[in-house]
Amino acid sequence: MALPVATFQGNLTADPELKFTPNGQAVANFRLAMTNRQKTDDGKWEDKDQLFIGVSAWEQLAENVVETLKKGMAVIVVGQLKQRSYENKEGVTVTVTELRAYDVGPSLRYAAADVKKVSRQQAGEQPAKPKVPDAPPF
Repeated sequence: MALPVATFQGNLTADPELKFTPNGQAVANFRLAMTNRQKTDDGKWEDKDQLFIGVSAWEQLAENVVETLKKGMAVIVVGQLKQRSYENKEGVTVTVTELRAYDVGPSLRYAAADVKKVSRQQAGEQPAKPKVPDAPPF
């Protein structure tokens, strides 16, 4: 059973951090902060509920995230929620829910972006074989 894809919009709590696995795969980790901001009766904004979620991006996406995004930026992340458990320093098993990103981009609601296309070869992908068009129906 595949887990559903989720979309989150929030702000980066810190600059994304790039690391490499022992086999050389790039992974960028960052935290996304989401806040339910509401106007009070006196017209001031108040932060009601806050949610923080850890996000991981892999391979070329990880490198692009680290090169492009900085602390405080509003971003949109599409990915799959994953749970994992680990034992902390005190020996207690901790379960965390994280988002494994499929796609990440800056929110353009209050900002503009300068997009630079990365070629598939730079991204480490094999070039797609050209598709042979279907024969005309006559």
